[in-house]
Amino acid sequence: MARQFFGTDGIRGRTNAGVMTAEIAMKVGQAAGTRFLRGTHRHRVVIGKDTRLSGYMLENAMVAGFTSVGMDVVLLGPMPTPAVALLTRELRADVGVMISASHNPYEDNGIKLFGPDGFKLSDEDEEAIEAMLGQTLQLADAPQIGRARRIDDARGRYIHAVKSSLPDDIRLDGLKIVVDCANGAAYQVAPSAMWELGAEIIAIGVQPNGKNINEKCGSTHVGLLQETVVASGADIGIALDGDADRLIVVDEKGQTVDGDQIMALIGTQLAARGQLRGGGVVATVMSNLGLERFLGAQGLTLERTKVGDRHVLERMKEGGFNVGGEQSGHMILLDHATTGDGTIAALQVLAALVTSGKKASELLHLFDPVPQLLKNVRFSGGKPLEADSVKQVIATAEAQLAGRGRLVIRPSGTEPVIRVMAEGDDAAEVEAVVDAICDAVKLAAA
Repeated sequence: MARQFFGTDGIRGRTNAGVMTAEIAMKVGQAAGTRFLRGTHRHRVVIGKDTRLSGYMLENAMVAGFTSVGMDVVLLGPMPTPAVALLTRELRADVGVMISASHNPYEDNGIKLFGPDGFKLSDEDEEAIEAMLGQTLQLADAPQIGRARRIDDARGRYIHAVKSSLPDDIRLDGLKIVVDCANGAAYQVAPSAMWELGAEIIAIGVQPNGKNINEKCGSTHVGLLQETVVASGADIGIALDGDADRLIVVDEKGQTVDGDQIMALIGTQLAARGQLRGGGVVATVMSNLGLERFLGAQGLTLERTKVGDRHVLERMKEGGFNVGGEQSGHMILLDHATTGDGTIAALQVLAALVTSGKKASELLHLFDPVPQLLKNVRFSGGKPLEADSVKQVIATAEAQLAGRGRLVIRPSGTEPVIRVMAEGDDAAEVEAVVDAICDAVKLAAA
């Protein structure tokens, strides 16, 4: 069925418009609560949020929705998305909710749902909840209305779990680390966890005011982090996004390290210790060909999925992998978390920095990415990718890059845009291929 509310990562949109209103948030609470009222026990939902101004409104609306159908609510306050997944399991809750639009500006917000196992909901559950949003649901009898309470030790529980992802003998003494929390959900927990492990911390992006989340900071805007690392003489910089499920690193020279290099490091480190499962790493079609070649030289595979950490996670579970992620910085380490966790991934990088004795610039640049180019073509209607003229140009491009590069063409799931990406050893050839396809799409859509 066509979805009106759920996208690739929950429900997301501009607040007080479209699908992201208090009314809809309350209905989502009622529908998700009804879906997970299973058994005769007292049911419970865990709700966390990032630091957006609209979080107050949506949190209260969802509390009303869940309690109205008989679910008790545990409120965590501002906490990373992976903390919600963790505490949903720890508190034996029936469902978990994260109110966040991740790396989007503060005007947007979103709702991510987790099942009792701490994993994001299946398509089946999301479709069932979406169907209920248009129905009149049965409310709880007055004695069965749920209660809400806020727990005070959520931060401490998550910090303990994050630190436990490292062996007891690993300390970060002697490391000077700049941590950029994007004025988002991890503004307290991420610097605290690294400080407790012995590091000297320079924290930026830790003064949220409801409107400055991801604003010129965090994993999508690393300029300030780069400047601070170089100016302070830090060993490394860590950048998280608004809900802290994404990680980008900056080395001591101020150079950016993306998710592909981080996956290469963590994957090979685990393989050397005999702890890598699945024989390789899972990433999306957007990960660089250089990563695939590097892993292949180590006797490891790169499994590719459609774009989205949800697809990565599904393949990891199917194939028994424990390391996966996206070039954009989502890192899923199933030995330690059920969803992307930027702080846990950062600790794996920091541990490797300590044990190797290398500088970040040496440790984190394991391969040279091949030239990669992505362009978006907007169209007004129709299906230009089905045009014979476009198919012919694509076939020619694939033949041209065969054995020396890769082509990925995909329509956006949220707007009338065709994304054209090519990569290969010859930058000029890559650009020519992308431009030819974009021109063909434009002509077909005219």
